[in-house]
Amino acid sequence: MKISRRYSSKARIEMIPLIDVIFLLLVAFIFMTMSMVVQKGIPIDLPQSSTSLVDKKEFVSISIRADGKVFLEKEEVTLDKLLSVITSRYREFPEMKVIIMGDRKASYERIISVMDVVRKSGVVSLSLETKWKE
Repeated sequence: MKISRRYSSKARIEMIPLIDVIFLLLVAFIFMTMSMVVQKGIPIDLPQSSTSLVDKKEFVSISIRADGKVFLEKEEVTLDKLLSVITSRYREFPEMKVIIMGDRKASYERIISVMDVVRKSGVVSLSLETKWKE
């Protein structure tokens, strides 16, 4: 009596399921990384730019809404209070970076006045945030 073998005796690793698992892990890693982004400002409608790139590790966020109200992190402030807070933080942390997020409908004059206040405090690293334009 002869027994036939249907399968080869060599062990194989199937590559297609392995590739599927790797892609699934990659997608899960990307989604987890995106959810860990710190949003320090208030939600506003930013203008678009195709060349914007900012290192957002250690920064202070200043938001300017379309109606001209100014927010430091998520707290509404006047320009005088903004100057005092930014100056005191800059004394503690001289490498501090400031990112200004101005609504696309905000007054240009208001954005410039906020920039002047930040510069008066001594901060040298100042950026304007925009949305990425594809």
